[in-house]
Amino acid sequence: MKKAKIYIPAKNAMQSGLAKNNKWLLEYYTDNKNLNPLMGWETSSDTLSEVKLEFSSRDAAINYAKKNNIDYDLIEPKKRKVVKKSYAENFIK
Repeated sequence: MKKAKIYIPAKNAMQSGLAKNNKWLLEYYTDNKNLNPLMGWETSSDTLSEVKLEFSSRDAAINYAKKNNIDYDLIEPKKRKVVKKSYAENFIK
């Protein structure tokens, strides 16, 4: 049986806010990644490596994996440390 990981993807480097950062992805692990000799790209004969399923909640993703007998690793998002700072603190030192 294939193994998958369930996680929230990291935000894009071009984003500053956290909007639309609440979807969970189920992505299959790939074992046999090869290098294409002509172009130098990574290739794989496993088509499940291209599948990424989106879910609105963590529980929905876990239920889907259990229902379809998919072994999964759950990767919890890290807590973001928020430091409140005022503009005036730039000049107090």
